[in-house]
Amino acid sequence: MKRVLLIDDEPLARMVVLEYLQGFKDSIEVLGECNDGFEGLKAIQQHQPDLIFLDVQMPKINGFEMLELVENPPAVIFTTAFDEYAIKAFETHAVDYLLKPFSKERFNKAVEKFLATKPVEYPAKQTESLLEAASQSPGQHERIVVKTGTKVKIIPVADVEYLEADDDYVSVHTKEGSFLKNKTMSFFEQTLDADQFVRVHRSYIIKIQDITRIDPYEKDAHIAILKSGAKIPVSKTGYAKLKQVLGI
Repeated sequence: MKRVLLIDDEPLARMVVLEYLQGFKDSIEVLGECNDGFEGLKAIQQHQPDLIFLDVQMPKINGFEMLELVENPPAVIFTTAFDEYAIKAFETHAVDYLLKPFSKERFNKAVEKFLATKPVEYPAKQTESLLEAASQSPGQHERIVVKTGTKVKIIPVADVEYLEADDDYVSVHTKEGSFLKNKTMSFFEQTLDADQFVRVHRSYIIKIQDITRIDPYEKDAHIAILKSGAKIPVSKTGYAKLKQVLGI
């Protein structure tokens, strides 16, 4: 018996999925329904489902942001009126995707595909790849969603002062403090606006407008002083990037 969660802010959409799932009651157990990504995250942590039906466009945090916070993500079937950017991500890495409104026949096909596939074929790495592909959407670049203990915090990119490599995580520094995100420096270098942020060192990305001055430091190295008073090392390569961006 496969254990399933429904995560969608539209009650009607959840009702349709529940109705269609009646045809699979001998092989699928519905654990519950969630109205948004916060509820979905808690429910996944609590129940450890085999599969989730997930909408992308939801209030508070969207489906992609929710998945980023799940340590061992289950298999995913998207049920959404998604943007064009996500099609490739869905087709390549999700179990399947259902474009609303979808027919019972199309729904059955997606569920049968999941049931016929060995669980090992949908590992966490595949979900990570999906999130990497989906992150190329401009809509995913406006904020960073992090988990602090049992709480979820949404950090507008405008509030970020700098990012620092921290083992397998990236520490996101803001006026409120620093928060860990399970991503790489390369990910942020590729997704943050290059007109606003620059990687000045293998371990640091800084917001350009927060720089107050750049001081020489040892051979071929510099230190960037930020408005907050933070002192960020700048490598030779990073200094060349800064000069280009600042036009100096």
